[in-house]
Amino acid sequence: MKSFQLILPYFRKNRLIIITGIACLILVDFLQLIIPRIIKWAIDDLTTLSISPAGLLTYGLYILGVAVAMGGFRYLWRRCLIGTSREVEEGLRNRLFFHLQTLSAPYFDHVKTGDLMAHATNDIQHIRMGVGMGMVALTDAVIMGAAAIGFMVYIHVQLTLYVLIPMPFIVMGTRFFSKRMHQRYQDVQAAFSDLTEAVRERFAGIRIVKAHHSEPVETARVDAVSREYVRQNIRLIKITSSLFPMMMFFSNISLVIILFLGGRHTIMAEITPGDFVAFISYLGLLTWPMMAMGWVTNLIQRGKASLDRINRIMEKLPDIADRTNDGQQTAESGGQRSGVLSVIGPSSVIPNLNNELKFEGVGFSYQENLRPALDHIHFTLAPGAFLGIAGPPGSGKTTLLNLIPRLYDVTRGGISLNRADIREWPLHELRSQMALMPQEPFLFAGTIRDNIAFGDPRHSDADIIRAAKNAALYDTIQSFPHGLDTVVGEKGVILSGGQKQRIALARCLILSPALLILDDPISQVDTETGNTILKNLRTSAGERTLIIVSHRLSVLKPADLILVLDQGRVRESGTHSRLMAADDYYAKTLRLQEIEEELDAYERRDI
Repeated sequence: MKSFQLILPYFRKNRLIIITGIACLILVDFLQLIIPRIIKWAIDDLTTLSISPAGLLTYGLYILGVAVAMGGFRYLWRRCLIGTSREVEEGLRNRLFFHLQTLSAPYFDHVKTGDLMAHATNDIQHIRMGVGMGMVALTDAVIMGAAAIGFMVYIHVQLTLYVLIPMPFIVMGTRFFSKRMHQRYQDVQAAFSDLTEAVRERFAGIRIVKAHHSEPVETARVDAVSREYVRQNIRLIKITSSLFPMMMFFSNISLVIILFLGGRHTIMAEITPGDFVAFISYLGLLTWPMMAMGWVTNLIQRGKASLDRINRIMEKLPDIADRTNDGQQTAESGGQRSGVLSVIGPSSVIPNLNNELKFEGVGFSYQENLRPALDHIHFTLAPGAFLGIAGPPGSGKTTLLNLIPRLYDVTRGGISLNRADIREWPLHELRSQMALMPQEPFLFAGTIRDNIAFGDPRHSDADIIRAAKNAALYDTIQSFPHGLDTVVGEKGVILSGGQKQRIALARCLILSPALLILDDPISQVDTETGNTILKNLRTSAGERTLIIVSHRLSVLKPADLILVLDQGRVRESGTHSRLMAADDYYAKTLRLQEIEEELDAYERRDI
């Protein structure tokens, strides 16, 4: 019942439509029950030879009229009930997607993308079937079953009681099988998630697969996951394939009882031949509800298993969230556009970034039992200043950047912005002050224009071109036949690494953020292009605070403060001249890089 709360709002919203649909479904059921009565009248009249061809035609027109009415009402109940199930599907999928966006980055560190895809597709489809056809089958089973039994009682009470003898066995059998079906549906859905992730991962890495000629190996791996999915389905089929034959077996027992006892009553003239045929017709109508009980159990158990899986995600709270005035946390949100208002008044935090960024004894660990990724980080950065961060791979540079927009929260110490702990900022206000360019640029499968503007209609072409020029990208765009409308393909497959990196940089620059955070922004471009980008960034250095991580240390020379990290700690800090005088990691690495650049330049001139 707890999981049912997820879909209850959609029932409330569409209750009038649902009531209308159920009413139409009930009318269809009762109209179906009229047809055996018409057949009874016709057979009784034929038995006594008291009907003319015109009378038979009249009975036929009655059946035709009932069929037309059934068709109209059947259209209405399908439109209402199946249509509502589609709205539940859409609403639940949107709600799931929105909730996933509120979850923090650590959640996605250990959850498979294929698992989330399975939740958003297969699970929600099963919920739709359980809500739509499950509701229809359940209504049919109750209404038509009860009404058919009522008509049978009207014909002959004792015969009806004999026919109902197998019913308790059907109820007990359904109860027995339903308990086992639920867990096996859970196992099937889990196996489907693994299969989705395996296929997605291989397609995403298809170029690596081909480059290493490992198609047979990867095919075998997907085949193994696929076989497990089939195995789990077969375990489930062993249950479902036993349920339906059981239903048919007990239904046929009822038919045997009618043929034997009902035939005797007809011979003894206790019931008319028309009543006998009508009784068999009502048993046929009763067979569907009996079968429907198995189908309903199937649908509902499958839907409930999927609903439980979705509910486990919906109950997951974000690790990083806004704080309310009483110190509690609310779900991470995208601001007012997502329907969540700021929980901290404007007097609590200055809305514009006009004071320093300060790290005070900051420490961070991805897991409690792992070595800290950062430990005792201290520095203060004035507004409009340029901070450079260097260090060997794995020293914690990217982790430090991710802490500023609260993609992760510090585990020790604190970070303050505008003299307020960033955990006191509403997330949407904090992140609206800054733009973060990750080390691995990600592009969406749209156009260059779409990727730079990132779907924000407020950005004009002039804004996009200005950002492209500042990222040293505009001339490259002009060389493409379709310019800004060039489709970049999945993850920017048609572009070079440097082009993708500059589009990601332009995406940040178009926002004109107060704090620009760049993780190795020119690692994949040539020296000349990199220098142009740095010149453009320095031109606006007085307008915004700039933080750059770079392995190319020449990029950091103009920085007001340079931090050199090593194993999560600050190994060196200061200006370029001070670090050169210290003659430690920064100075030695920079000299080596300058020698390499001179050799590269010499080789290019020689060529």
